[in-house]
Amino acid sequence: MDKLFSRPVGVVFASTIGTAIGITSTIVAILGLVLVPIADEFNLPRSSISLVFFILAICSALIYPVIGHLADKYGARIVIMIGHLLFVASLFAVSLARNIGEFYTAFVFIGLSGSVLGPILFTKIIAGWFDRYRGFFLGIISGVGYGIGSTLMPIFAVFVLSDHTWRTTYQAIAVLVLVIGFPAIFFFLRNPPDPLPEKTHMRLKGVAEIPGLTLGQAVKTRAFWMVMLAISICSGCMLAVFTHTVPILMDRGLPVVEATSVLSTFALFTVFGQIGTGFLLDHFRRPNLIAPFFFIPVIGLPLLMTATQTPFLLLSGALMGLGMGTEFGLLPFCLSRYFGLKAYGRISGLVYGIIALTNGFFPVLMDVGFDLRGSYVSAINIVVGVMVIGTLLIALLPDFKTVSRLYLDPVKPAQSAE
Repeated sequence: MDKLFSRPVGVVFASTIGTAIGITSTIVAILGLVLVPIADEFNLPRSSISLVFFILAICSALIYPVIGHLADKYGARIVIMIGHLLFVASLFAVSLARNIGEFYTAFVFIGLSGSVLGPILFTKIIAGWFDRYRGFFLGIISGVGYGIGSTLMPIFAVFVLSDHTWRTTYQAIAVLVLVIGFPAIFFFLRNPPDPLPEKTHMRLKGVAEIPGLTLGQAVKTRAFWMVMLAISICSGCMLAVFTHTVPILMDRGLPVVEATSVLSTFALFTVFGQIGTGFLLDHFRRPNLIAPFFFIPVIGLPLLMTATQTPFLLLSGALMGLGMGTEFGLLPFCLSRYFGLKAYGRISGLVYGIIALTNGFFPVLMDVGFDLRGSYVSAINIVVGVMVIGTLLIALLPDFKTVSRLYLDPVKPAQSAE
């Protein structure tokens, strides 16, 4: 019973809630539902509304290194608490926008504040609390958090939209984020008691510093660039598909309820992708074993565009969800295992900042393609090709030991991952 209410369990619970109420579930997962109503009200093309993804990307790219630095210096908990309250206010501000300029401005503040509830700070806390089962618990907070949040939030949004406007929907989401998020973060979230685990102390033979590479050392490794490139292009593509699942299916004549069920299946299976990735990495410690899961969406994408029966459409959502979950699950584990915890905030801040750009830019490109061609077919074909490239990059990743041995040995300088 004591273990059930232990502090590490509370940290996992709070981190899971924190990720569940972040930008992915409250903005990314529902924008496809409100895209057409907002575009109609402002009398603008869809690409003008989906441009907010690029705004979020720019803001995240700018703020991620800052919050990573602040977390390394002051601890992640206080940064998360302040960011959460600002995020709630920003969500409510969206509903008050009277024109597209005010709409964009509100999303600037969402990008800056909501990034605090993103992957950097929660994964930093979890990586500090857990060592042996780090991959599993990273998968739990990300998979359950993002997966369940992105599954339930669209259902909640459809429920509100059925009787109210998109403005009321954003107001309801803001209240929900406050009521669910703040108590969990305030009462249960705690910084790791010691940034240097006991076992690491022993491995370092008395050297009293946190193990790991600096940011400058990390960027000199082959692993850094391979991981960043593979996940940035693949997650950008899958996020673009995720945000357009409802419009794609509705353009094919499916009702919004059925289209939303495919989106929810997509989101739900990211849970299995992330937890499964963490479990496999904990036991095998070989990132290239994950490559086949990057290829799974290549099977699901054609089904999304051609299937007419609901079971096959749900299968498509499941396959794409597994792939996207694998991408999100692999990244924090790779960063902590390849480069350690010494500068985790700074390294992950840079990596997630660059990934945020692709995650924001690719959805906009998808709508630009729609505005030019009147369909999403060409964009989906490009996504398939990009996913194949990403799969090959993951298959060629070096073993964790080729990097970690360089910084766990206090005598040998960490200059290269090769």
